[in-house]
Amino acid sequence: MTTTSTAATSSLEGFTSHDFDVFQLQGLEERMLGIQERIQPKFRALGERLTAELAPSAGKEMHLHIARHARRKVNPPKDTWLAICDNKRGYKAHPHFQLGLFDDHLFMWLALIYEVPNKKGIAAHLMNHLDEVRSAVPADYVLSMDHMKKDCTVTGGMSEEDWKSTLIRFRDVQKAELLIGRHVVAGGELLQDGDALLAYASSTYEQLMPIYRMACSV
Repeated sequence: MTTTSTAATSSLEGFTSHDFDVFQLQGLEERMLGIQERIQPKFRALGERLTAELAPSAGKEMHLHIARHARRKVNPPKDTWLAICDNKRGYKAHPHFQLGLFDDHLFMWLALIYEVPNKKGIAAHLMNHLDEVRSAVPADYVLSMDHMKKDCTVTGGMSEEDWKSTLIRFRDVQKAELLIGRHVVAGGELLQDGDALLAYASSTYEQLMPIYRMACSV
C-alpha cells in the first residue's frame, strides 16, 4: 500500500492582516514575540518548500535562514524575512533570495546586500552581461538599493544607462545594495493563499535565477 506524505500535500498558510498587524505592536519584546509566533512558522513552512524547489535550478544544495534580529536591543524591527542561499552558516555575505514583510507589503528579492565581499567583481560581471541581466528582469519587477527602505524603482522604466549607473553605484558605494524582485501589497488574495503564494514566489525566483548564477560565478 502506497502512502502519500502529508507534508507534500498539505496546504500552506498565507499571510493575513493579523500577520501584518505585528508591526503595530510597540516595543522590541512584544513585536519580536508577535513575529516569532505569527510569522516565523509560516516562513519556515514556505521557506522549506521554496528551498527544495530552487535547488535544482541553482545547481546546488540551498539552505533556509530566518531572520532572528539578534542585534536589536531597543528598536523593534520594521520588517522581517526569510533568506535562501547556498551557504548553511549564513546568508548576508552571499547572493541570496529573500521573502519578507513590511507593514504594508510582502517583498520577494534576489538580494546582493552590502555584506557581500566581492561587490566590485559581481558588479563588473553583471555590467559585462548587461543585456542578459536586463532580459532576465520583466518590466513589472522592481529594484532597490537598500533593503532597509521601502522605496523601489519599476525596472520597466529603466534605460540601459539607468542600469549602468545602478551597477556603478552598487560597485563603488560601500553601503549600496542590489535587490531585484517583486512587491505584493498587503491584504490581497494572493498573500492569503499559501499555495498560490508559493507558486508566485517560486516563479519570481526562477525568473531571476540567471542573475543569481552570474553573481555566484564570480
